[in-house]
Amino acid sequence: MRTLVLGSGGREHAMAWSLEWASRSSDDVVFVAPGNSGTPNTLSVDPTDPKAVVALCQRENIDLVLIGPEVCLVAGVSDALRHANIAVFGPSRAAAQLEASKSFCRSFAARHSIPSPRSAHFDGVTAAREAILWADNQEFDVVVKADGLAAGKGVVVPANTTERDEAILRLSAMGPIVLEERLVGDEVSLLVFTDGTTVTPMPPAQDHKRVGEADSGPNTGGMGVFAPARVCPPEMVQRIVAEIVQPTVDAMAHEGTPFVGVLYAGIMLTKTGPKLIEYNCRFGDPEAQTLLPLLVTDLRQIALACINGNLANTTIEWRNDTACTVVLASHGYPESPRVGDTIRGLEKVKGCDNVEVFHAGTALVHGREVTSSGRVLGVSAIGTDLIEARKRAYNAVNYISFDGMQYRRDIGWRELARFTGGYAASGVDIDEGNRAVALMKKKVEATHTDRVLGGVGSFGGVLDVSELKNFDHPVLVASTDGVGTKVMVAAELNRYDSIGHDIVNHCVNDVLVQRATPMFFLDYVASSHISATAVSEIVGGMADACAANNCVLLGGETAEMPGVYSEGHFDVAGTLIGVAEKSRLLPQDNIRAGDVLLGLASSGLHTNGYSLARRVFRGLPLDVVAEPMTISLGEALLAPHRSYLPVLRELLNTDLVKGLIHITGGGMYENIPRILSPGLSATVEKNAWPLPPLFALIKNVSGLPDEELYRTFNMGIGMIIVCDEAHENDVRASLNEPVWRIGTITNGTGGVTVQ
Repeated sequence: MRTLVLGSGGREHAMAWSLEWASRSSDDVVFVAPGNSGTPNTLSVDPTDPKAVVALCQRENIDLVLIGPEVCLVAGVSDALRHANIAVFGPSRAAAQLEASKSFCRSFAARHSIPSPRSAHFDGVTAAREAILWADNQEFDVVVKADGLAAGKGVVVPANTTERDEAILRLSAMGPIVLEERLVGDEVSLLVFTDGTTVTPMPPAQDHKRVGEADSGPNTGGMGVFAPARVCPPEMVQRIVAEIVQPTVDAMAHEGTPFVGVLYAGIMLTKTGPKLIEYNCRFGDPEAQTLLPLLVTDLRQIALACINGNLANTTIEWRNDTACTVVLASHGYPESPRVGDTIRGLEKVKGCDNVEVFHAGTALVHGREVTSSGRVLGVSAIGTDLIEARKRAYNAVNYISFDGMQYRRDIGWRELARFTGGYAASGVDIDEGNRAVALMKKKVEATHTDRVLGGVGSFGGVLDVSELKNFDHPVLVASTDGVGTKVMVAAELNRYDSIGHDIVNHCVNDVLVQRATPMFFLDYVASSHISATAVSEIVGGMADACAANNCVLLGGETAEMPGVYSEGHFDVAGTLIGVAEKSRLLPQDNIRAGDVLLGLASSGLHTNGYSLARRVFRGLPLDVVAEPMTISLGEALLAPHRSYLPVLRELLNTDLVKGLIHITGGGMYENIPRILSPGLSATVEKNAWPLPPLFALIKNVSGLPDEELYRTFNMGIGMIIVCDEAHENDVRASLNEPVWRIGTITNGTGGVTVQ
């Protein structure tokens, strides 16, 4: 069989590759017209000229045509081929209106009760004014779309009213526009094969439309994709088919425009169910480069089954793997892509297992492979899961280069964040830690004398040291802790100064909650191999933090232990000793129901929850600024643990404070109970303080339940003051920073409710 793939991009290369792979042991021949420098057996033709395409097929004795681009469908190429009795896989021009006109798609969906966003269509000289007025009168944010084809770039998701109005003015000057309700949820691409009656879905995929990492910048035709997307499990695929796709195919047939080919549904998984964002009437680009490597069944066989109305009797088999595609784009894409840059390294990728490079915008000029359009190459890889697939894809990308090459380093980052499995899956189990404390407590307490006033379970050990002459009855308060896996972020960014602040300030806060002031600190730094520069930065940070807290850096230990620590990894720990007057130790024994909890802001994650945070962001580079943050992810994660001594020093000289709670490992749920007497509980109102951008991002992309979040992270509150409600205003007056009443002490059995 002689098969022609019509088009010239990465999608068409993937289609031709799939057809060739299936026919490798037969005499079938695959042609691509007009193709590019990577496609096989290229033929010259204008793919949007129906007569020219028909003439080419007749001249080359083509048996089957698979149409790639939407512009060919809208031009009526499939209609002309059918009229010439040439088998064609692709819908008619009338059926392709589902993609060609946003207003047609919206009116069609409304007629047939297909779940969709609310929308309005505007055309003519008054379109912009009417659209802005309509948008101003809606209670929802809008998305601005060009009504016609725009190669995936006629959509603007404005961040504010100014951007909205600018998009309306710009797009309406080019033609009709559609304004749609901005839906919130996870977006997935569900492509299906259909013969006009039967619908067979492909694995759900997730595209990355924005040009920039963390989904920033203008829309493009697509910068990368992976499949299958776990956020759209099989039962959701079935629901989308039943509620959206099958009703569409049935209605198209009923209206006399049966749809035969690939129907691509852009879906938003909202809280109220899946809704149709848009339809494309062909394979997506780069979805085809991801889905077709997973296809086991011959694409030619599927196309013929659709053409012949026999899809119901055709079994379609897919690999039980994951595919990931990274698009390499030219300088200036998407606004003004530069062409003609020499592409290097393609021959090196040929040795990469489970990797294919699909040409999208390439040409041969004087024997050199050069860029010829915005999206140049799609590097696709297969793995047992997304982690393996994207690793293979990015390893292959590293071999390729051309001047001005740009690509996203975060393909699949939201998927990786979403399916972290919680803190326990990160290798940290809070419950197991509590069990360990219970098991060791008796042995630890057996070593205590009557001078030990607080031990296991307290924020710091408390030792009676009456010989301190400036106190009536002095006690020493000790805290030993470590920075934890935050050091891995520091190592990745090669920034170590903040780590020293972290360990000192953490320990200062742990003794501060007992109303102790720091006396001296001892440090411990261990690594696989000692780096004098790194150690000097860490210890220098400790010295600065000690000076700020009026504490002496008395000494420490630096250990080199190859084999114990992986290459490049290290650990930082320390012990701080403070002193307090015994009669003024916190918490007091008069905490009672009705007392209020006043929260002070944290400076970030502090030193807890990094095992989970690193897992959430494993797909996002640390130098990316992800909405809603205004600094890079790395800067946010390395923000030093703040010391609360400067802000609380004056307050602790009064009798207004009944207790202090340092929110460390275990979050609200594990730390607040440390100050509760039998018969007391606590309630925390999570909406009482503004959620900082870093925590908002973690909450948004991970999808973890609030209980997990508030049991792992401080969520923006690093220190809690417990005081009598009657003293709240006096406490606030003594603090030179924002204070939030975040909850109350209640009668109960010792638990914490976050609501």
